[in-house]
Formats: sequence, structure tokens, C-alpha cells
Amino acid sequence: DVCSSDLPELLRSTLADIGLSFALIFAFALWLVGLSPAWAAATAAVTMASAPAVVLLTVEESRAQGQVTERIILHTAISSAASFVAFAFVLGIVHAELSEDWLNAVVHPIWVVTGALLVGGLGSWLALRIARALPKRSLAQVFVLVACALLAVGIARMLAVPVFLSLFMMGAALNLADRGKVLAYTRLPEGHWTLAIVLFVVTGAMLPLDKLSWLTGLQAIGLIVVRGLAKLAGVVLTGRHDLPAAKRRLVGIGIQPLSATAIFMGAELAAIYPEVSGQALLLPLLAAALMELAGPQLCRHALKRAGETEPPPEPHR
Repeated sequence: DVCSSDLPELLRSTLADIGLSFALIFAFALWLVGLSPAWAAATAAVTMASAPAVVLLTVEESRAQGQVTERIILHTAISSAASFVAFAFVLGIVHAELSEDWLNAVVHPIWVVTGALLVGGLGSWLALRIARALPKRSLAQVFVLVACALLAVGIARMLAVPVFLSLFMMGAALNLADRGKVLAYTRLPEGHWTLAIVLFVVTGAMLPLDKLSWLTGLQAIGLIVVRGLAKLAGVVLTGRHDLPAAKRRLVGIGIQPLSATAIFMGAELAAIYPEVSGQALLLPLLAAALMELAGPQLCRHALKRAGETEPPPEPHR
């Protein structure tokens, strides 16, 4: 765990990572790509975060433990939470630019955050309430967790609240409220990763890939480079008192995976303004797709260079 004396340095480093990533991606999308201020801000909001799923799976696969591993996980968690907050704020900017109803520009972002908190809180409360009556680590608890998540999805759709944000809030609420470790050791079957892949594929199929061009591809690569330099600089230039420079560089490399929630955030914006969002969505979509290939390799490289990985177990004979 992070010592209390290291917490200010960790927060300073994470804020630098988040701030630089948002600012440089926004400037790149605005001045070099030519997006409007609202869509440049939207692009920055949905691509600034690291990917929690990729980082955690890479750490688990590498059986990594240590200071660099811990910092990569903490940076990723905080940046993901900040990305959701930025997304809600950017919704107001998009409404203000494209809608004549100024009240909607204020009310909709507030409803997005409040509704997601309510739906996520209800889902976590119900899951814990039922799971307490069941044996720990049982398959019944898995079914309860999945059922409550599906219920949260249905309620979020009914209330016009982003599903990905509601599920994120549900996960955060479960983590905070589960003091008795009721669901702490519940593991979903391996098949749930297949379902997640299918969900990403279906969502990606809804996006305007027919507008893809070589220019958009170059712009996506440019966004990845700008984002990568921003994250690396944010970590390397801060936290000098608690981590040596070499380890700070490895943390900066390890947090490069781009969160696939960028696809869901982009799809949410496309649903609100489908007439103008098609071309603008291609940039974060392509960046997310490219980093699905490069991100895990960069994270694995950082963990290995830090010397915090373990060799794979010997196969049983």
C-alpha cells in the first residue's frame, strides 16, 4: 500500500498525467486535426484515461508485484475516474455548442452524473443485500452480481443514463460498501471475457468506419504519440521525492494502454448528435483500436524492466 507520506507525490503525479494528457490531446485535436472546441474537448476526455482492464490483466498474467506495479495500478484507477468526470463536463460543452437550449447544457451533465450514481448505488446495494445470504465464492453469488449488473443496465437505459458510467459507479460503490468482503473473492467464469469482446465488437460495428481514410489513420497515430508523451512527461517530471527517475519512466510506460471505454463514451455522444459526430468519433475509435495492440505490450515491458514479474509456473507433468 502507498504510505501516507507518499500520497501527496502520487496525487501530484497523477494530476500532472491527467492535466497534461487532456491539454495536449485537446490542443492536437483542435489545431492539428481541425475539430471544433467542443469535439476536441470530447476527444481529450474519452482518450485521456488508461485502461484498467488491460493493466490489471497484464499485472495478473505477469504475476507482478512491487512499487512500479502498484503505481501503475493507482495511476490507472485515478485517471479512469477523472475521465468519467471530464466526460460529464464535456457533455455540457457539446450541448452549449450544438444546442440552442442552454438549460439542457446545464441539466443534462448533472443528470448524467446523478443518475449514474443512483443506478450504480442501487445495483451495488441490491447485490450486497442478496449476496450476504449466500455462501462466499459460490456460483450463486456470481449469478446475483451479473443479474444486478443487468438490472442496472436496464434502469440506466430507461432513465437515459450512460450504461458504462452506471456500471463504473456500481463497481466503485461495491468496492467502497463491501466492508464485510461479501463479494471480494467472487470470480466470474472465464467466459465473461468472451462476452466483453463481443460487446466491444458490436459497439464498434455501430461506428462510422466507412469514413475511414489514410489521413484519419495518421491523425490517430499522432494522437497516440501526443498522449503517450503527455503521460510520460506527467509522471517523469513529478514524484521526484518518492520514486527514482528510472522507475518513474517505467510507470509512465506502464500506464499507456488506452481505455476501451473511449468507444462507449464516443457512442454515447454519437447517440446524442448523430448528424455531426461521425467523423469526430473516428479519431478516438482508431486510437483505442491501435492501442489495444500496443498498450498491453508496453505495460508488460514496463513491469518486466522493473524486475517485478515472476516467471510462469512450470506445467504439471
